[in-house]
Amino acid sequence: MKSITINGSQRESVGKVATKALRNAGKVPCVVYGGDKPIHFSADELAFRNLVYTPDVHTVVIALEDGTKINAILQDIQFHPVHDRILHMDFYQIYDDKEVMLEIPVRVTGNSKGVRNGGVLRIVTRKLRIKALPANLPDFIEADITEMKIGHKMYITDIDTENFKILHPDNTVICQVRTSRTAIVDEVDEEEEGIEGEEGAEGAEGEAAPAEGAAAEAPAEE
Repeated sequence: MKSITINGSQRESVGKVATKALRNAGKVPCVVYGGDKPIHFSADELAFRNLVYTPDVHTVVIALEDGTKINAILQDIQFHPVHDRILHMDFYQIYDDKEVMLEIPVRVTGNSKGVRNGGVLRIVTRKLRIKALPANLPDFIEADITEMKIGHKMYITDIDTENFKILHPDNTVICQVRTSRTAIVDEVDEEEEGIEGEEGAEGAEGEAAPAEGAAAEAPAEE
């Protein structure tokens, strides 16, 4: 998974007055949990732009002025209810040998047979919560819909989870191809119907021959 570096300054005072002063200066008060003790720091609000305002998920390297570097993931974020500015952020420290839980976006790939035939793709689950070692956290979870026909559903059991574990029930639906007014029969079904149609035509021709023969012999019996 890609990582973003946030340059911050450790906070000595964590009271309301100091926090308000930080926000007035365009900085965001933050806390890192998961270590021996919480680490309070602040960073410029613009430094979080590529972490917060994006559909992608990243791990974070928090670089403090004293040279300390902390590997973490974003755990919680608070926005102002009116102007949506970031008020506070919580991070969770991660370690190479300890699994972490994180929500990863689902990316749909491929050209579905059902969609080509007029079906409508409906994405049900856009993010999946997984558990993995930091080194095995994927940037996204790929859902290949190429073989999906009209009426088909894709479940999380259809996803390759070799390096991580999905923390959802097996019957969780990722996406489905629904029918529509303009939908037509899938290509494979059309081919099968074509074959059956040809066999039916041959049978009809075979049955017609004796009828013609019987009609031709009738005058001879008279």
